[in-house]
Amino acid sequence: MRKLLAASALLALVSTAALAATDPMVGGAAMYPTKNIIENAVNSKDHTTLVAAVKAAGLVDTLSGEGPFTVFAPTNEAFAALPKGTVETLLKPENKAMLTKILTCHVVPAKALASDVMSMVKADGGMHKVKTVGGCELTLTLKNKHVYVTDEKGDVAKVTIADVVQSNGVIHVINKVLLPK
Repeated sequence: MRKLLAASALLALVSTAALAATDPMVGGAAMYPTKNIIENAVNSKDHTTLVAAVKAAGLVDTLSGEGPFTVFAPTNEAFAALPKGTVETLLKPENKAMLTKILTCHVVPAKALASDVMSMVKADGGMHKVKTVGGCELTLTLKNKHVYVTDEKGDVAKVTIADVVQSNGVIHVINKVLLPK
């Protein structure tokens, strides 16, 4: 009986560890691969500004859709690093087109895990260019086993949490807001 209890306890520990590995924590919340990008993002304390911007731009239905999408998701800190008043200005209804452009420049119309990105960068000699849903061109590079994303202005964002798998794609958390030309 003791062996059976010990085996059950060990199985429970292994199962819990496996679940934790498949459901990474972002902004204090588990990200479930069975939920879509929006269903997960609304629970992240680190992405409240991004979620508010997505709502203001009218992109909730799009990012809840089938996909697949790769979203480079800036944190609240990344938005706070923009010049003072930028976020407030972008959230105004009259600036919806610009907000939409900026947000869709964070979305690639494919599912690209970090291993995929690394393979593409290596195959392309150290940098790989991707087109976004918003028509922007991002440049992906690797340095010290980290993925970096350069926007059209030359600003560089680091992927701080990779491979947050969603039912309709993947999120890579980044530390800067990507901007179009």
